[in-house]
Amino acid sequence: MLSRHLPILNWAPSYDRETLSADAVAAVIVTIMLIPQSLAYALLAGLPPEVGLYASIAPLVLYTVFGTSMTLAVGPVAVASLMTASAVGELAARGTPEYLGAAIVLALLSGLMLVAMGFARLGFLANFLSHPVISGFITASAIIIAFGQMKHILGIGVEGHNLAEQVASLAVGISQTSFATLVIGVAAVGFLVWARRALAPLLVLLGLSEKLASGLSKAAPVVAVIATTTTVWLLDLQSAGVAVVGDIPRGLPRPTLPEFDAALWNTLLLPALMIGVVGYVETISVAQTLAAKRRERIDPDQELIALGASNVGSAVSGGFPVTGGFSRSVVNFDAGARTPGAGALTAIGIALATVFLTPLLYLLPKATLAATIIVAVLSLIDFGTIRRTWSYSKSDFAAMLGTILATLAFGVEIGIAIGVLASLALFLGRTARPHFAIVGRVPGTQHYRNIKRHEVETAPGLLSIRVDESLYFPNARFLEDVINDAISSDPEIRDVILMCSAVNIIDSSALESLEQINHRLADAGIHLHLSEVKGPVMDRLKRTDFLEHLSGEVFLSQYEADQSLRNGDGLAAE
Repeated sequence: MLSRHLPILNWAPSYDRETLSADAVAAVIVTIMLIPQSLAYALLAGLPPEVGLYASIAPLVLYTVFGTSMTLAVGPVAVASLMTASAVGELAARGTPEYLGAAIVLALLSGLMLVAMGFARLGFLANFLSHPVISGFITASAIIIAFGQMKHILGIGVEGHNLAEQVASLAVGISQTSFATLVIGVAAVGFLVWARRALAPLLVLLGLSEKLASGLSKAAPVVAVIATTTTVWLLDLQSAGVAVVGDIPRGLPRPTLPEFDAALWNTLLLPALMIGVVGYVETISVAQTLAAKRRERIDPDQELIALGASNVGSAVSGGFPVTGGFSRSVVNFDAGARTPGAGALTAIGIALATVFLTPLLYLLPKATLAATIIVAVLSLIDFGTIRRTWSYSKSDFAAMLGTILATLAFGVEIGIAIGVLASLALFLGRTARPHFAIVGRVPGTQHYRNIKRHEVETAPGLLSIRVDESLYFPNARFLEDVINDAISSDPEIRDVILMCSAVNIIDSSALESLEQINHRLADAGIHLHLSEVKGPVMDRLKRTDFLEHLSGEVFLSQYEADQSLRNGDGLAAE
């Protein structure tokens, strides 16, 4: 039991020097990548840059203890940072202690709720957010994030939580564009895009191994930071209007808890829940994808606890909401990390940078951090998924498009709320009108298939209906209508077999409908039979008097029911 909630106990006893070496190499690469990302995502969240570093230390250590993924790397990410800015921006002005305090509370509440959900084993609830909706939300958020960073690329003020507000603000201020800032920003974006696509192949051509070339290409943001910071220093571009990060406090954060403010905490409950759930969906998706490549196992409920603990740790250390990052986790995986210990080593690297390197970042242009964010989120804009969803399912596409448009038009909070409603609407819509088929026997076999799709044998006076969904309150009446329509179109029917092979649940509402169906059919001289009822469903039916009043029989298989009633052995022959 203890090892289930403390997965570190499963791998730490076998931790050896070879594993340490592999984890250390991965940690160095991820640390180099994470430093500029952490600074950038803090600015995206409207927070001082050092807060991004704080949010990248304790969460990594806590995930090492509680996480079940061997290669997941937690920390600040673009979407969670945007959602933080959206939630906190309504309560306090950026740059104020109240703004930072609200962001810390947001992380704490999100973490506590995730931990509670984990112990309650509610990881399955994330499945109610459909992949098209999540994909649409992330795509729209990436567009808002990228567009919002244009203020740092142009050196002007741009405000707004949605695309329309940002466009309007940009149109007003574009005439004040700083030429020096624009040059730095465009150069940084161009270099990072080139490095992502062409640097690794170039290094391979120069004789480096593919693994080393890939690792060095991930350090491109650090190269951009060094180059642009040096340029600002040599050319004194700060005096020319180039905005820089400025003074970043040295040293590690002092652990503390935010003061309890009932009104503030109550206001942030819903945003914290949304950030937590969206972050968990992204985290578990990344963790399971990477685990599958190594045939490892992820515990979804324990991941809730691990991500929750990471957010609590972020709050205690003065950070903001964190989640499992896709890009850094892939880098960690590709760099050869073998255990979550790589995350703890990365935390040590970030801590050392926080203590010793922050004075060197004073002249770091904000345009460079904006370029880092823009290039990072461009990979989140997935037009290919949009196109595939359109081709495969128009209803899924409608939900995805609705989420995208709502997020772009009204901001992330309304966008994700509409996405949740769209996911639930899709689920209820599909189960409220489930697929059903009138079936017949495939000649020479014991298999039964849809009469509209296959050449099958049917018997006069015998109707076999297969329902491909569990029976519960949204579709209970639907089943009544299906059976009524079928028997009204064929006055010769004397037996109806309800094939239950796909029915996993019959709830109270559906049971009442079955009782009504049985009663109406009996009044019409028609027997209702059940076939292929699953054990758990039968157990529940036996706790009622439904089977005692059933006008027909319960058959183990559809073939047995069909043959019995065809041969006149059933109740219809009486």
